[in-house]
Amino acid sequence: MPDDFKLSCPTPLRKHDTIQMAHGGGGRIMQRLIDSLFVAAFSGTKDASAREPLHDSTVLDANDTRVAFTTDTFVVNPLFFPGGDIGKLAVCGTVNDLAMAGADPKWLSAGFVLEEGFPIESLERIVESMQKTADAAGVQIVTGDTKVVDRGKGDGVFINTAGIGLVPDGIEISPTRVRAGDKVLVSGDLGRHGIAIMSVREGLQFEGALESDCDCLGDLVAAMREVGAELHCLRDLTRGGLSAALNEIASAAQVGIELKESAVPVAPQVAGACEMLGLDPFYVANEGRLVAIVSADAAESVLEIMQNHRASPQPAIVGTVTSDHPGCVELHGDLGGSRILDLLSGEQMPRIC
Repeated sequence: MPDDFKLSCPTPLRKHDTIQMAHGGGGRIMQRLIDSLFVAAFSGTKDASAREPLHDSTVLDANDTRVAFTTDTFVVNPLFFPGGDIGKLAVCGTVNDLAMAGADPKWLSAGFVLEEGFPIESLERIVESMQKTADAAGVQIVTGDTKVVDRGKGDGVFINTAGIGLVPDGIEISPTRVRAGDKVLVSGDLGRHGIAIMSVREGLQFEGALESDCDCLGDLVAAMREVGAELHCLRDLTRGGLSAALNEIASAAQVGIELKESAVPVAPQVAGACEMLGLDPFYVANEGRLVAIVSADAAESVLEIMQNHRASPQPAIVGTVTSDHPGCVELHGDLGGSRILDLLSGEQMPRIC
């Protein structure tokens, strides 16, 4: 480990005067906006050290029942893509955020912002896809809202969802539970969603179909909960990919994370497309993959659970949590070198979720 390792870890960027596309890209600029504006205003304190670590859902106590609550907005372009559409994406994304808190997802809301002139047939396809996905995930869409904006001001349709789930007794999943010695697992190959979106935008052709990994992970997490308290932290790998998720966890837990590059599964089509487009699969968005941090003793058991579940097609143990270089993620290459997986300063690709 070089002596100046910590010097290479990220420092905050200067504030922007206006909103940039990168503020929604899952990287450092988005994180700064959330921390310095939204969290500072809504948490009631400017002191970051006094706040609870951010997670995919918040867990609330309601009359001795632990309730997970989350909200999300979906603005993907194109609306229909290989392996899914904005409707499926909205349900899966919300279900997955609840599952990452260890909850059983139960109820969703759906708010639609529709652009004047948007085809009713396309809206029907989206709504039918949402209901089909909700049925498969065992959740109900129980309330919603509809607004229409002028032609040219809505990009077809935007969807906002909120979700509620119930957290079983004894389940505590949080970045604060991550400890040195824990193992890092991923549930499948990286980058499929982002590259599926780019394939439509850029007209890319692959040998064999490449579809988004868009999927609901509630059942997978329910199976993983069998290891109980040994399951320390979960994140679904959306904007910013694996790198963003692990950087957020490392920062919140003040630990280091070391990954073995050869252990991380990436489909050949994704690797080839990333090379051609100048992208890094560690930063490319997924919509049906998670990273799990578990105790070393439970790692093989969790891996076996993943291997026997349809929503984790290529699971792997990919790294270890360390007390060295807290707050940073290091990737060890196949040829002996290493590099820091920093948060993106900007964005790799816009409008992917």
